Amino acid sequence: MPLLPLVQSRTVGSLRVHALQAGLQHLDGGAMFGVVPKTLWERKIPADEKNRIPLGMRCLLVEHPDALVLIDTGVGDKETEKFHGIYGIENAPLGDAGPTQLESALHEAGFSAADVGLVINSHLHFDHAGGNTRRGEDGAPTLSFPNARYVVRRGEWEWAHRANERTSASYFAHNFDPVQAAGRLELVDQDIELLSGISLRLTPGHTPHHQGILVESGNERLFYLADVAPTSAHVPLPWIMGYDVEPLVTLESKRRLWTEAIAEQWRVMFEHDAAHAFGRIVQDGKGYACDVSSV
Repeated sequence: MPLLPLVQSRTVGSLRVHALQAGLQHLDGGAMFGVVPKTLWERKIPADEKNRIPLGMRCLLVEHPDALVLIDTGVGDKETEKFHGIYGIENAPLGDAGPTQLESALHEAGFSAADVGLVINSHLHFDHAGGNTRRGEDGAPTLSFPNARYVVRRGEWEWAHRANERTSASYFAHNFDPVQAAGRLELVDQDIELLSGISLRLTPGHTPHHQGILVESGNERLFYLADVAPTSAHVPLPWIMGYDVEPLVTLESKRRLWTEAIAEQWRVMFEHDAAHAFGRIVQDGKGYACDVSSV
């Protein structure tokens, strides 16, 4: 499968936005598609000999006049070689050998970590919030974006801190607790407009407090889906990850979003699709599909 370059840039009205590929991971295809049979999902994303499929870790950078905004931060550089092997992570390097792929993508887009003024986490799973912090010179985690404020849902923060046997493998405190300790964490309780044209939307199901981010300028809209639909293959309503803790809630989140996306002609951005960064939701008979040909 051909993979996208580090950076893909677009405009949303007067805003310049960049899809930054923060690396790849390879996860079990059955887990990624839940109850959908392999005979169906493998037509969309073929599996390797271990039944794993390639997945991106795509972040969104928005050049906003009030702040450089980064949405999600990939997996970061703090995990072990064993961990990288288990999840098939490719975002070199390990340890302190050099920049992560996200840092390289930021540089290619013309920026540095110090330029980022606002970080938004869709949720706090390790592949979405791991890059919030990085390994410092003493080995302890330090903020990856030293001049940024970080925003996450209060409910997601609380959910992460009471993880159970089902959810604890996805949440690592070193990805987010240092942000709070540094006084840079902002917890929000509802859908709000953080900056003009950048709004949070609750999209529960993957986690109870998962959120997407809507970028609006002029008459154009781009919606960052995160894990409500991780790839373009997950656009049909019942194609839902086995990782989702409330799959029937995910289904209703998608139904609500797709209705609005079609009515307002949104572009959408896929965080985990290894081949397609952007698409548009279209009606497909009684269901929905994704058009990636004109974005």
